[in-house]
Amino acid sequence: MSEISVAALQGVPVTALWTLWTRAVESAASYTDFRDILAEELCEAIDFDFRTFGHPARTQVLRARTIDAEIQRFHRDSPGGTVVALGEGLQTTYWRLGAPDLDWISVDLPEMIDLRRQLLPTEARMRSVAMSALDRAWFDLVDGTDVLITAEGLFMYLSPDEVFALIGDMAQRFPGASLIFDVLPPGFTKRTAKGVRLSRKSDYMVPHMPFGLTVPQTRALPQRIPGVASYRELRMIPGRGWSGPLALGAQRRLPLIRDHRHLIAQLTFR
Repeated sequence: MSEISVAALQGVPVTALWTLWTRAVESAASYTDFRDILAEELCEAIDFDFRTFGHPARTQVLRARTIDAEIQRFHRDSPGGTVVALGEGLQTTYWRLGAPDLDWISVDLPEMIDLRRQLLPTEARMRSVAMSALDRAWFDLVDGTDVLITAEGLFMYLSPDEVFALIGDMAQRFPGASLIFDVLPPGFTKRTAKGVRLSRKSDYMVPHMPFGLTVPQTRALPQRIPGVASYRELRMIPGRGWSGPLALGAQRRLPLIRDHRHLIAQLTFR
């Protein structure tokens, strides 16, 4: 069987391969309880030299595990609800969670949706929508009132005006829903304008990230965006070493770091 070409992916969509590979490497390791067998299979099926990325980004696994846990909580509280995954890329969350009793809408660019259709299993409760997350046309495809929207690894690649406007429009259209997204500090995102390499062994440059917020700025989003009722930070599920519980706890406490770190936010709409 020939490998699947990903030559159509350019720019930001290539980062979907990076996150896929990180999960696959972690899943295959003997020292972890994180399992993403489908990610491992996809890396085998794709024609791409993943060594381009240098080293796996462990924070991407922490992010995936943390969002997994919140979707599981949503599933317990709202069985039969709807998850809308914006910019889902090659995430395999639905299968990692055991195909939960949820309607699942994957929204991404046409080239990514085409790749998902080639690589991923067909599921009765999953729908793929080939459009930008900024195209409000996907709003009309969401039925029901129990809605959880995710934007995993997406908002940092949009402009601040685009992010704030999209959140505001979602808040007006989906009252009572919630939104989960991750945020990087401005100190890092501004550096990407000049080019950031993933490692000394890699020539891959991280795409420019126009959007970044400090922790206080993220915490203040309910006051900034009409229709947003509340904010909470999802505590990262710890890993090992520098991403273990002691290290993550120190990041939340140390004065120079606590307001300028990677975090996962959840906003609830009025």
